[in-house]
Amino acid sequence: MAKARKSIFEAPDLLSVDRTAMRPLAERMRPRTLDEMVGQQRLLAPDSALRRAVESGHVHSMVLWGPPGCGKTTLALLLARYADAEFHAISAVLSGLPEVRQVLAEAAHRFAEGRHTVLFVDEVHRFNKAQQDAFLPHIERGTILFVGATTENPSFELNSALLSRCRVHVMEAVSAEDILHALKHALDDTDRGLAGQGLKVSDTALREISTAADGDVRRALTLLEIAAELAQGEGGEISETTLAQVLADRTRRFDKGGEQFYDQISALHKSVRSSHPDAALYWLTRMLDGGCDPIYLARRMTRMAVEDVGLADPRALQMAIDAWETYDRLGSPEGELALAQLVIYLASTAKSNAGYLAFGAAKRDVREFGTQEVPMHLRNAPTKLMKELGYGTGYQYDHDIAGGVALDQTAFPDTMGERIYYQPVERGMEIKLKEKLSGLRTARAEAMRKARRDR
Repeated sequence: MAKARKSIFEAPDLLSVDRTAMRPLAERMRPRTLDEMVGQQRLLAPDSALRRAVESGHVHSMVLWGPPGCGKTTLALLLARYADAEFHAISAVLSGLPEVRQVLAEAAHRFAEGRHTVLFVDEVHRFNKAQQDAFLPHIERGTILFVGATTENPSFELNSALLSRCRVHVMEAVSAEDILHALKHALDDTDRGLAGQGLKVSDTALREISTAADGDVRRALTLLEIAAELAQGEGGEISETTLAQVLADRTRRFDKGGEQFYDQISALHKSVRSSHPDAALYWLTRMLDGGCDPIYLARRMTRMAVEDVGLADPRALQMAIDAWETYDRLGSPEGELALAQLVIYLASTAKSNAGYLAFGAAKRDVREFGTQEVPMHLRNAPTKLMKELGYGTGYQYDHDIAGGVALDQTAFPDTMGERIYYQPVERGMEIKLKEKLSGLRTARAEAMRKARRDR
């Protein structure tokens, strides 16, 4: 009788495989102590409140807010280790309310037995209100130590009830120098790292990887691991050719519609407003590089031409529309040069928000005074009846007046009196507008005072 074949899962040679070696390098090199963490010097400094709390095992529920690869998951794991608690992780992307309730029930059972649970919720901002609310009673009773991780601003994405029960800790992107330290540690580590592979890699290559990682330690270690695998066929050397192949498709961090998106468009707008063309060009290029829709940028810069340049340089608005149309016709990448030239011009030219402020002041008066009647002398009188009712009576046709302006004729509703909204600044073309309007306003005020005396 033929001997039964063993399952591949029962084969002795496979059972003896070191499963740790099969895990990704980034996972193998995950810090086991706070001292092994790279970056976050401010948050985890030796004398910081959070560090003291973690090392004492007396930690609080918290939300960790920071970019990818900055150490949010690692810190949650260390919280559980220092507190001697069970660690359970769920993802808001993959988990629904039934799974959340099951996890919470298990945590409650452990709590009844005197054991604690650190519940790590990745991408917590993706949970809806009902799912977020499910954690509240368990946080209050201490059934779980809740640790939520998010790349989005918690103020906008998390319920106020959940935020009130958690401390928010801001984690920063890891510097290239700190990432370089993590890469060297991985190369030198015999047990978990790459020390046994006989790799040859220059400091220059390591610095390129640390820069390309863009603040993400996990990404840096993954790039190093890929380079190490390719180097096996080249005598263990991570050459310039190998590195160029590994880094060919790298992209910068950019979250369309997220916190970084609005931070960067804010930086672009404020650089233009501050007349800093170099910084404005940098932020424009950053957003284009990150995949921002160039039409969105064209629209925003057109707004800048109206709001921040205004009548100090009316040519800016036409230039914005021209750049927008140029991009629409040429597309990327040729049309991006028109946007680059536009942002340089907007940042370099004279600025005035006088028109923007004047429009806001007029809107406030419209809301405050409501529906005011149009003065009779300003009304149109196309019919005999309207003329008989007094429409247009007393109107002075400015072109027939000496000087071309009927200075003693008001253009506001009678109950409002004269108002001044537009206050030109002494920059650009508004210098001349200010001079002209100042003279007109002074003359109009004097003419109206005289008209009132004569009545």
